[in-house]
Amino acid sequence: MANEQTKRAPFAPGYTGPRLFGAPVGDFSVLQTLLIVGATGVASFFAATFLAIVTLLVLTQALHRNLDFSLTYRWVGLPVGVIMLLLAAVYFGVVLLRRLRHQGAR
Repeated sequence: MANEQTKRAPFAPGYTGPRLFGAPVGDFSVLQTLLIVGATGVASFFAATFLAIVTLLVLTQALHRNLDFSLTYRWVGLPVGVIMLLLAAVYFGVVLLRRLRHQGAR
């Protein structure tokens, strides 16, 4: 049988709250939650825009046409950034409210 210690994450070994990709996310304050939500939205905007620009660059070379690269910001980057911002706000907001409600019940 595997040892119980090998099953736990290498950081925050005593933490039993919610985790996101192994990282503890349940002890964030309101400011930390807002910062993470904002960083998630901005990072997803830049990643989606980068992938859209690269895709449009390949299409431009393959089709031998001049395509407008500014459309990648409006039609790909912005919607993905806003959607990820909302999803992160819902997830981290629920985690924060659960923690606050749990602390208030003590």
